[in-house]
Amino acid sequence: MASNEAPLEKSDDANGRSSVSGTGSHVKLRRELGLFSAVNLILGVMIGSGIFISPASALEHSGSVALCLIIWTVSGVISLLGALSFAELGTVLGKSGAEYSYFQEAFGNCHKYWGPLPSFLCAWIYVVILRPAEVAVVVMTFAEYAIQPFTINIHPDYKDTAIKLASLSALFVMTYINITSVKLFVKVQNIFGVCKVFACLIVIGGGAYEIAKGNTGSLGKGFEGSTTSPGGVALALYSGLWAYDGWNSVTVVTEEIINPGVNVPLSISIAVPLITALYVSMNVAYMAVLTPAEMVSVPAVAVAFGDRVLGRGSFLVPLGVAVATFGCALSVQFGVTRVCYTAARGGHMLEVFSYVNVKHLTPAPAVAFQAVLTSAFILTGNIRTLIDFASWFLWFFYGLAMVALLVLRRTRASSPRPYRVPTPVPCAVLAVALFLSVLPLVHDPSLKYLAALGFIALGVALYTVFVYHRKTPAALLRKFTFITQMLFQSVPPAEHED
Repeated sequence: MASNEAPLEKSDDANGRSSVSGTGSHVKLRRELGLFSAVNLILGVMIGSGIFISPASALEHSGSVALCLIIWTVSGVISLLGALSFAELGTVLGKSGAEYSYFQEAFGNCHKYWGPLPSFLCAWIYVVILRPAEVAVVVMTFAEYAIQPFTINIHPDYKDTAIKLASLSALFVMTYINITSVKLFVKVQNIFGVCKVFACLIVIGGGAYEIAKGNTGSLGKGFEGSTTSPGGVALALYSGLWAYDGWNSVTVVTEEIINPGVNVPLSISIAVPLITALYVSMNVAYMAVLTPAEMVSVPAVAVAFGDRVLGRGSFLVPLGVAVATFGCALSVQFGVTRVCYTAARGGHMLEVFSYVNVKHLTPAPAVAFQAVLTSAFILTGNIRTLIDFASWFLWFFYGLAMVALLVLRRTRASSPRPYRVPTPVPCAVLAVALFLSVLPLVHDPSLKYLAALGFIALGVALYTVFVYHRKTPAALLRKFTFITQMLFQSVPPAEHED
């Protein structure tokens, strides 16, 4: 799907200044994310609205306080094991795109038709459906809490309109940041990452104060009421793991990490245990103040907690939710644009989405494409049901990534591995992925899984027509590529893949 227009070229002179010519491109993404920024990227994606608004789902499915806390701890351990497995994949290949790149490398040459299919389906699900819908839900949550003080007495219909307008405004700001500069993204993300941790510590501090006063709430109930159903445990685990999702975010942007062989595994080893400690401690704080029935029934657990414990400082909790959700949406958008960029380099998205802005060195067309998709989901309104099966998709691809790791251990045995995870670790993560992929289909065979299979079938059809048989409207694509290049001042990256 290449354009016939001669691309611009950007190169650096001896003084580090950039120049542009029309013979070919030396533009590519820069390595601008150090260890602190990599840790904050993981924090930015993992700490979203879930732990503040609806952490009670794991409690509801597990049935008891003690088992719920075990579920949260086990979820953190599983996330750490999965992230360390991704760290090996990211450092041995050195490519952005996470699962997409791993599938392409492990399976791409196995068969002309079937080999590249997993990569395409991964890009199709993540780029076109899952991540834009996720960003839309998170940014709408941000808007709801950000405008809450100004919409207390207005009609619900007007409030819904205000939320959509605020969501689109926030999306515009996010898109501007991610198009303008990776350095700007890093600065904003680092500030929001620190603020998120501070918001978590406010909740934890409030809970510790109540426990010190002797108010242990429902903590003394222990294992009373624990579920004995494997399906209940699986659903509780799903809830916990959904809150931890994002542990692979640093491997999505491997090509922009400084010294990835060291900083990728180190950032994971710092961020995921930190978040596990925060999440478990926050749940202890909630349970010390609220009853299980209150945790399940209130719209936002952290807000109810703040109203009861923080007094005049209770406004800090809605503010913390707004900060967490905006930072999460910003980081998720940043990550999925890199998947789109990588998939376009591999021929599985429109080629123009792999182009890089000559001034800012950002994948501007990919960022804009994600903004358009997210806007469509925001305007659609009620899309929360669309991501009900998100965990199923995620763990299906996570399991396949573990298979890719084991395959690459054989096919690229001689490749340097800056970091190597012990073999039992990916095997354990694969077992968890199989459990979480199969058991829900047996325990709750609902229409949402049929919809998931429908998305996959549609992806296979698109792959067959547009990628495998290359039945594309070439003239229309050339015009679209030319217009996009001119609009976003973008050229093909230096390390373009065929």
